Amino acid sequence: MPIENTSISTAPGINLTPHQKTLVGSILDLFAGRPSLQKLSLWSDNATFSDPLTIATGRDRYSAQWYGLQSAFSEIERLHHSVTSAGNPILMDLKTRYVIKGIGKEQTVQSVVAIYTDDLSGKITKVEDRWDGSLPDSSIANAFRHLNAVTVPKMINVPKNEEEDVKKGN
Repeated sequence: MPIENTSISTAPGINLTPHQKTLVGSILDLFAGRPSLQKLSLWSDNATFSDPLTIATGRDRYSAQWYGLQSAFSEIERLHHSVTSAGNPILMDLKTRYVIKGIGKEQTVQSVVAIYTDDLSGKITKVEDRWDGSLPDSSIANAFRHLNAVTVPKMINVPKNEEEDVKKGN
């Protein structure tokens, strides 16, 4: 599986297994706007991706979120990453600079990413992108996050097979 981010930075004393390194590398690729069906095959079908903008459960919804980054941003630059816990969840500090397509607005997001895995299959069951270390927790915010998870898949074309993925440059 072609994972582009193979050099994983860890905090002192943190040691990742080869499988954990693969998972973290694939997540770094996704956050860099480099999705692929192969990378998403590391996720369980009913996994959840959540951040302050969305709660996307199920392969169709979380896949659209990752493929949507390519449509939303003209530049994505990782400024820093460091794995701070090799447990379950794997915890990683991440700082990323995004440039919004069309308007050129730049935004830097500092977050804590939590990667939860299934102990038996080793697949990703949940990824939380906690901006400034937290997620919103109000009924109004959660309603908008669920709405986003439903609408993005209607606008974003996720490749159906490897051939379509390659055509998109993934």
